[in-house]
Amino acid sequence: MKQNDMHSAPDMDVAISSRVRLARNLEAYPFSTRMTRAQGAEILEKVKKVMFSDKNAGFSDEFMYFGMNSMKPLDRQLLVEKHLISPEFAEGRTDRAAIISKDERVSILVNEEDHLRLQCIYPGMQLEEAWRRCDDIETRLDEKLGFAFDEISGYLTCCPTNSGTGIRASVMLHLPALSMTGYIKGILETCSKIGVAVRGAYGENSEASGNMFQISNQVTLGQTEEEIVAGISNITSQISNQERMLRDELYKQNPHRFEDRIYRSLGLLQNARIMSSEESLKLLSDVRLGVIAGLINSIDLKKINDLMLMIRPAYLQKLAGTELGPDERDQRRAELLRKSLSAGSLN
Repeated sequence: MKQNDMHSAPDMDVAISSRVRLARNLEAYPFSTRMTRAQGAEILEKVKKVMFSDKNAGFSDEFMYFGMNSMKPLDRQLLVEKHLISPEFAEGRTDRAAIISKDERVSILVNEEDHLRLQCIYPGMQLEEAWRRCDDIETRLDEKLGFAFDEISGYLTCCPTNSGTGIRASVMLHLPALSMTGYIKGILETCSKIGVAVRGAYGENSEASGNMFQISNQVTLGQTEEEIVAGISNITSQISNQERMLRDELYKQNPHRFEDRIYRSLGLLQNARIMSSEESLKLLSDVRLGVIAGLINSIDLKKINDLMLMIRPAYLQKLAGTELGPDERDQRRAELLRKSLSAGSLN
């Protein structure tokens, strides 16, 4: 089985994206669970001033401002689907805002569980690069805002489990071979024993649709940020290598069955008239595996990754320019997939 060249980002055959998130609170204010609306509004104005008015902070025109209370529910949900804000944050309190970089790699959530949630997302296996950018922005913000810090406990956060470094480092992995064979259960058990969380694409309480798994640290206290990032990088690299070896083994054991699964999935996507989100993700996972394996030669990984986002409910409705009911979304989704994948040729 030959492998297509993956040039867009490191290890894109398995790693979809790398994310680093920092939880920070301003030292002069109580945690969000105890602060007043007026204090929340003050924090929001302070952050806006640093990001958009203070030329010495060095952010210039790099970011855009999204006030949650002024956004339509559909637009907020689109930001959730892009992993730029959390589902809880999208509920839209009046003193909440997201400040997002124009390349959509950085998002700063103001007045979530903590005063600030800063996250950086990079494609592929680029956890260290995401950390460096996050650290640079956090340093500049700290100089202007002053974050709550204790010499013993580290950065102080609303939830004690985030105290210390306040960092969550995660990598989104596509693991179809481990899932197909059931070996993913052993991965989940091992990760749990060593303090590593495995969740679905949208974090806690979400399902691993499309064989997408988010691997992240659970412990934020007692290790440095660099140690946590290195640890998650090492674990995800090991899992990625297991996925690759198992993928090759599956093909060697029964190439006809392997190819048949991929070609059937592509055929359904190219011809179906109604398609649910869950079924689409499952079939796209198979096609993505076929692209990686070199069985499908004129559909690239970027197209598959883009489609996995575009078939989501909010994104579909934004493309349509109107709100759609469940049945209409299933029809639009099938139409989008047919048009996008009809040109895919096979070896």
